[in-house]
Order: sequence, then structure tokens, then C-alpha cells
Amino acid sequence: MGSKKIKVLVVDDSALMRRHLTTLFGEQEDMLTETAHNGKEAIAKLMEWQPDVITLDVNMPQMDGLQALALIMAARPTPVVMVSSITRVGAIATLEALALGAVDVVTKPEGTISLNIGSIRDELIVKTRAAASARLGKIAQQPAMDTVPQRPRRLSQPTAAAPVDDGEISGMVLIGVSTGGPKTLELILPQLPADFPHPVVVVQHMPAGFTQSFAERMDRYCVLPVQEVHAAMPLRGGNIYIARGGADLQLSRRKSLVMATPRPADPAVLWHPSVSVMVRSAMDCLPASHLTGVMLTGMGYDGADEMTQLHQLGGRTIAESEETAIVFGMPMELARRGGASVVLPAHAIASQLIAWCQQGEKRHGAQEKCHAGY
Repeated sequence: MGSKKIKVLVVDDSALMRRHLTTLFGEQEDMLTETAHNGKEAIAKLMEWQPDVITLDVNMPQMDGLQALALIMAARPTPVVMVSSITRVGAIATLEALALGAVDVVTKPEGTISLNIGSIRDELIVKTRAAASARLGKIAQQPAMDTVPQRPRRLSQPTAAAPVDDGEISGMVLIGVSTGGPKTLELILPQLPADFPHPVVVVQHMPAGFTQSFAERMDRYCVLPVQEVHAAMPLRGGNIYIARGGADLQLSRRKSLVMATPRPADPAVLWHPSVSVMVRSAMDCLPASHLTGVMLTGMGYDGADEMTQLHQLGGRTIAESEETAIVFGMPMELARRGGASVVLPAHAIASQLIAWCQQGEKRHGAQEKCHAGY
């Protein structure tokens, strides 16, 4: 007997888009498809057909994607991949959908759908397969962003081009994350305190056009300033940097500064932004012992080799545990390679980062006393 096929429910008000998506999924031997032309019909098909995964349009008449998603999660929680336009409004709505429990997003092709649908084919199939294996119970265990207490606001907004002090940073936290990442980051990043000393650089696999809205959303709920790396900028301690979607993030030295710069996505690399590129370039800027790598939920192995090397060279690394990972792919690959210093549930990761920073400060203070002749 063959393996069980993945049942995909395609929800879109465009008959043309439904036809194209059905064709794409129909070409896969492991997939079956059914369609719905609006959110109301999607709820009926959800209960009758019981799909394994749903692709859901954001903008639909009668019942939009957000309303439909909320009902899906209430009636029969099912992994959902949002299919969104790249507009600012579409990006904001999609981030709301990810907060409600959707596991990933694919952008609709620009221009004529018939001519450009092939541009999203591979991404759509990979993300749909990954979503089908997602464990929604892990999402339900995490608080929605709106239930997280809002943190005290800063007195002034940072300027991207202005370094703090002499520009030197004593360490850096590198976070790699993919499927299910926004919800997991919402749990971890707001726990970092105002006096967290290091820059935190986040590579979240996400299409172009979404990361600026994501950074703005995170900035409203974190003590630390959060911004998208939209242009070359020096890293500052106590700031969170989100890699630009659809590009790769390169870290480099410029005298005493460590610079973060978006660069065109390397076609030889499977995932973007690339965790591998971020970690590899970070190791060219700072000693491994000054770096901490964190691998969170996601499908695949992006960055697993580089974080393993970081660990072998004396850096600290965390792999999210299967207990909380929505998709236990990337953290599993890091742990399997022996590259994880510790394996922790998502809710314990921020505390571990804080503890390691405190240990580093104690060691640094002891060294200063020794040099001073104490």
C-alpha cells in the first residue's frame, strides 16, 4: 500500500487562481486537492472533507481570510498556509493570520497569474508539505501577541546609522527560524530585558515585503528596539535586527563596527534569508566564543552545519526542543549533528540567553579586577 496522501484544501475567490493551484498540487503524487471559493464554503469543506492542510487567500468577499482562519482554528484546527499579495495591507493582514495560528505564507505572483504562477510553484509545494506536518497543539500552547503585556515604551527611537559608544560589541545572538517562526519569536523576544547587552540578529524565512511589517509588530511588544535590516547599518547592543525578506543578511567588519547588510539572495542557497550566510559571516567578524546561535522551529537544515561549526569552535548554541517546535526540522538537524550546547523548549530560551550573558559579564568583571591588580 502507498503512503497516505496529503489532502489540500485550496481557498481562493479567484477561479483562475484556484485552477492554477489545483493543477500545481495535482502534479504531486502525494497530494489530493479540493477547492472553496470563499471562507464560508471553506468551513463547510473543512468539516466534510477534513483536509490535512489549507491554502487560504487573505482578501476574499463575504468572509475574508482572517475571519475564515479564526473559524477554522475554532471548528477544527488545521495547518494553514496564507496566500497573500505583497502589498502593505496584505502583509499586515498576513502577520495577523500568523498570530492567529497560520504556519506560513506564500506571496501571490505579481502580474499575470497565468504567466507567473510557476515562480511560486516550488515554494508553495515545499511550504504546504511542511505545514501538513506541523503540530498545531504547539501553536495553541503559545500566547497570542495581543495577550502578552505591552512593555514600557522607549523615550526615543533609535537611528539606524548611529553607533553606540565606540561601536564595539562584546557578543552577538544569532537566531535562525522558519515555519511557525513568527509565533515562536513572539514568545521569546519580548522576554529579553532592557539591559540585554548584545545585538540579536534574526533570520526568519519570509518572502520580501513582509519583514518590515513583522519588525514593526515586534517592536510594539519588545523592550528592545526591533528593526528590519533594510540597508547597511552597524549593530548596536540591546537591539533586535530582522533580516530583510527575500534577501540574505551579510555581517562584516568596518573598523570597530560590525555591519549588517542585506544582499541579493544567492540562487545556490535553498532558503532566504539564509541562516547559513548569517552564521558564517558572523564567525568572520567575532570569535566563536563571543557568539550564541539559536535554532528554532522550521523545516530543513538551513544553518545546521554552520551552527555546529560555531559550537565546535567554542560558541554556545541552543536547539529548540521537539516539545515546543511547531516543525521539528531545523533544530533536530542541529542536535543530530551534535551542534547544540543545550536543547530547550521555546519558553526557556530567553532565560538561558540572559543567564549566559550574566555569566559572561561576571567573567569579564573578574578579568578586569585581575588586570587591575586585585
